[in-house]
Amino acid sequence: MSSILITGASGMIGMYLTSALLKKKHRVFGADIKSNEFIGADPNYTFVQCEANDKDSIVNIIQSNKIENIVHLAYTVDNDLDQYITDLEMKNSKATDKFIYAAARDAGVKNFLLASTTQVYGLQKGREPIRETTSEKGNTNYSDMKMLSEKLMQKEFKKGDVIPVIMRIAPVYTSEYSQNLLDRVYDAKEDVAFIFNEGDYGFKFCCVFNLVDFISAIIAGPQGRYEGIYNICDTKITTAKEIIDHEREHHRVGAVVQRSPNMGLSISKSKAKTDYRYFDPSNTFMNWNYDNTKAQRISPFRWNLSNTK
Repeated sequence: MSSILITGASGMIGMYLTSALLKKKHRVFGADIKSNEFIGADPNYTFVQCEANDKDSIVNIIQSNKIENIVHLAYTVDNDLDQYITDLEMKNSKATDKFIYAAARDAGVKNFLLASTTQVYGLQKGREPIRETTSEKGNTNYSDMKMLSEKLMQKEFKKGDVIPVIMRIAPVYTSEYSQNLLDRVYDAKEDVAFIFNEGDYGFKFCCVFNLVDFISAIIAGPQGRYEGIYNICDTKITTAKEIIDHEREHHRVGAVVQRSPNMGLSISKSKAKTDYRYFDPSNTFMNWNYDNTKAQRISPFRWNLSNTK
């Protein structure tokens, strides 16, 4: 079994990941400013309550416990961060990245898994699936922050034995957590859900269980086999109609209005820069089809909106 450090361990993603790893009898070390339900409940779980940028605490965990794998979830939206990404978060993320990468290298960590985002691709036109080799065009604070994390990681591990794994994660969901889904079909200003035409267009999301399965497979796999960048997302596009049906089933939307794609829509470019969840409806029919073929060679990506309970 492996020894694993999870930063952002008390966030939604961190909690699901911790549960899965403990079931496989791994030795898990969690770090987060918030406590969680695993503390004292499993002998294989050790928790340190601290800020992600607490260098002394984080480095001590790495140096004192023969950590083999680090899963860096801190400074990830839907895990630790609020939807508004400020200059302070970006500054703290950069400082944390620098010392945790150096500590991993010095301690001989085997795999370092970084939670990044598909936002780094920005808006892509055309119909070709967006692959890991597609040029990055992100222009939000969150995409800038994660792109810098990727670059710092690649630079730090260019020399040495640490295997860098960059996970570009599409907006996540579970059956109960569906805010990222709702953002694509809900008008907060008018307090109403909407679809264009029949709702047969769609977007790529990531069921949290697909992400957890991928991370588990990396940890269980041969050292050095899975280095690189991976798109982490559901295999199929989720249509607007599927989102509406799912949210109705869970009683989270009421009236749904049908709109024309050509109708005037209010947008806010300044809000889009700082607010991770802000979605400009005029971009609905851009290319949101991320290709996870490379990641599927490691994990089956069997979860989708219909079978996630």
